[in-house]
Amino acid sequence: MDEQSGAAGWADKVFTSINVLIMIAAFCAAAFVWQWFDMRNQIGKLQIELASRLAAAESYNQESRQRAAQALEAERAAEVRLGMLEKKMADSQSQQDALEAMYQELARNRDESALAEVEQVLLIANQQLQLAGNVRAALIALQNVDSTLQRMNRPQLNPIRNVINRDIARLKSMPYADIVGVSMHLDSVLNRVDSMPLAMEAHPRPIPSKTGKATGGNLWVAFGREAWQDIKQLVKIQNMEKQEVPLLPPSQAYFLRENLKLRLLSARLALLAHDQGAFREDLKLAQQWIGQYFDVSAPEAKEALSILHQIYGSEIAIDRMDINDSLNAVHDFRAAGARGAK
Repeated sequence: MDEQSGAAGWADKVFTSINVLIMIAAFCAAAFVWQWFDMRNQIGKLQIELASRLAAAESYNQESRQRAAQALEAERAAEVRLGMLEKKMADSQSQQDALEAMYQELARNRDESALAEVEQVLLIANQQLQLAGNVRAALIALQNVDSTLQRMNRPQLNPIRNVINRDIARLKSMPYADIVGVSMHLDSVLNRVDSMPLAMEAHPRPIPSKTGKATGGNLWVAFGREAWQDIKQLVKIQNMEKQEVPLLPPSQAYFLRENLKLRLLSARLALLAHDQGAFREDLKLAQQWIGQYFDVSAPEAKEALSILHQIYGSEIAIDRMDINDSLNAVHDFRAAGARGAK
């Protein structure tokens, strides 16, 4: 009996152990199943989240690709615009270079024209100075040329201005001879030659007749006096205040006037040649001829003698002058500019 109870006890223990094991296995199975379901849920969530993130990444990638495409298109457009701007800048630079070259050409032509005009003015002034001794005209020309060069405002022209200023100072220090004024006076006398009366053509002044009243109312006495006055008018005697009055035929009177004109023209030539001796000799002879052959009481002759006496003391003998230094300076500058342009 004890053995049966022992076997029954052992069987119970075995059974109990089996139950425990079954319970443990069931618990483990339940735990495994729960864990499996939980893991599956987590994996599902992870898959959903991963899918969502993949969708978001795909959307971001598409947006990024779109933005990259837009950026690439913008870059290409920018490159096109940059190319157009570079082309426009190149065109603008070429136009600017062309305008600069045109401006320089215009400025060079303007300066060349101004210098050509300056050289022409100096050439004429130099000729007037050498031929007529017209110092005043040469001074005016040099001063005008200096003002023109100053307005051009080019430092390269300063050496020319220095030469011109030296010529101006030199001319101002020279003695002045009014060649033009003396020549005008000679022209005035020449114009009076034909209108001056000769001495033999002078007419005596009329003597006023004295008409007395008839005395005692005698008409015959008054008539006799008037008749006597008319008879006395037929012959007149006048003191010509000269010992001899030359009587010239018309042909000689014509040649006298022409010779006087030639003498005055000779005086003008001596004036232009600055020959003081010949000038005064011609004027002296012209005054003698006027005083000898012409009526010096006539206004024309008086005025002619007054003018000749006035210009007789004029100083016309001056040293030969020129402004070749200024003329050569302008000429050399133009020649150097022409060689540089080539």
